[in-house]
Amino acid sequence: MAGETAQSENRVTGTYHGREVTLTDKTGSCPEDELQAILDALIDEGKFGIAGMSNSGSATIQLGAPEGAHIQIGEDLYRLIITGYEAYVDTF
Repeated sequence: MAGETAQSENRVTGTYHGREVTLTDKTGSCPEDELQAILDALIDEGKFGIAGMSNSGSATIQLGAPEGAHIQIGEDLYRLIITGYEAYVDTF
């Protein structure tokens, strides 16, 4: 839209089992040191990679389905989405 400027994205990287993983702040408002701390915690918890998940009562398994959560950074609440070897922080 006229008069609006595009937000810049912040991105931090790390490695998980020899592969590069990224955490991207789609809002461009999160401090880089906090993003790195979140990424390091996700790596330590083994949240990256392809995993199989099934819905309750379902007879099928979805490989690589995204995981979602809500996190608080400072005073703001954000959505955290993890897909394979990438994670995103976006507005809630």
